[in-house]
Amino acid sequence: MKRTLFLVRHAKSSWDDTALPDKERSLADRGKRDAPIMGKRLAKRQVRPDLILSSPARRAFSTAEIIAKELNYRAKDIVVDDRLYATDAETLLGVIGELSDKLKCVMLFGHNPEFTELAQRLSNESVLMTTCVVAQLTFESTSWSSIGSTKPVEVLLDYPKNTYS
Repeated sequence: MKRTLFLVRHAKSSWDDTALPDKERSLADRGKRDAPIMGKRLAKRQVRPDLILSSPARRAFSTAEIIAKELNYRAKDIVVDDRLYATDAETLLGVIGELSDKLKCVMLFGHNPEFTELAQRLSNESVLMTTCVVAQLTFESTSWSSIGSTKPVEVLLDYPKNTYS
C-alpha cells in the first residue's frame, strides 16, 4: 500500500514589521506569488490530499490555504497542529506516526530547520527545504507509524523556480 507524505515549507514571509511576534508574520509578495504556482503544479499532477496539517504560524497557514484552494481542498478542513511550529524532526515523526492508516496522502505545512532535517532523515538525500519547496515522499507501507524506519520508494522535490515542472 502506498502512502504519500508531502512536506511543504511555508512560502517567503515578510519581515516588514519587525515588532510582530514570529508566529504572526505574514507572507511577502514573493510568497503570495509562489504559493499559487506550487498549488497549480500539484493540481496538474492530480494531488488529492486526504488531510492537510499546518503549523499555527500565519505564514504556514496562509501557504496551506493558498495551496489547498488550488487542490480543491476546503480551507476549513485544514487542521492546525501546534506541534508543527518550533519543533524538531523527532516530534514531526511522532505526528506522522499518529496519523490514521485510513489516510493515503497527507500534507504537512511548516518550517525550517525541522523540515530539512526530516526530509534528509526520511530520504537519506541532501534536501534543502527553502521557502515554498514541496518534498513528496512515497512509501510502500501499511502504516504511518512505520514511516521513519522504512525508506521512501520515491522522492520528488519541486520549488517555485523549477522550470522543468
